[in-house]
Amino acid sequence: MNARLPTQLTTVTGAPLPLPAMPQDRLLTVNIEQIPLFKDLLGVPGIHIKPLRLDAERGEWVFMAVCAPGCALPLHYHTGAAQVYTLSGRWCYREYPDQPQTAGSYLYEPVGSVHTFYCPEDNTEDTVVIAWLEGAQVSFNDDGTFHSLNDAVLVQHLTETQAAARGLGPVGYIRGHGADVNGS
Repeated sequence: MNARLPTQLTTVTGAPLPLPAMPQDRLLTVNIEQIPLFKDLLGVPGIHIKPLRLDAERGEWVFMAVCAPGCALPLHYHTGAAQVYTLSGRWCYREYPDQPQTAGSYLYEPVGSVHTFYCPEDNTEDTVVIAWLEGAQVSFNDDGTFHSLNDAVLVQHLTETQAAARGLGPVGYIRGHGADVNGS
């Protein structure tokens, strides 16, 4: 148990905490403005990432992506669910061109949904999204052969490698399923 926690856990009014409550000595929170932008982190020109939570144990990765007009990911599917909230700009799936995602759009993708993400070249601004992915993203070349696999482990490795190369020190994203904020 953390030394900063009182020995008798209570609510703000002094009542004992309910037995199943998980004590927590501080909020696990990050500020996007304090996390560096990692350009082309996943090897895709025009897609830049700010990691918010990387949980290798649970296979979850939450990040903000800044996507330039004309950028695209290869055809891919996710081994877990994916959730994407669009803050600005516009993006689409090639398979669903009549359903563009714009500022305020929330998208839920069930496990195994196959799609090809892109930002239209005629966008007049970068597209910014917050994504929460479970599991891996498995990508394919145009001929159907395997292209790449991205997951929380790889994103954590790439983030730490680029941060070290740039002399940034620890990047303040949330690590694990609530274990700690990296760098604190």
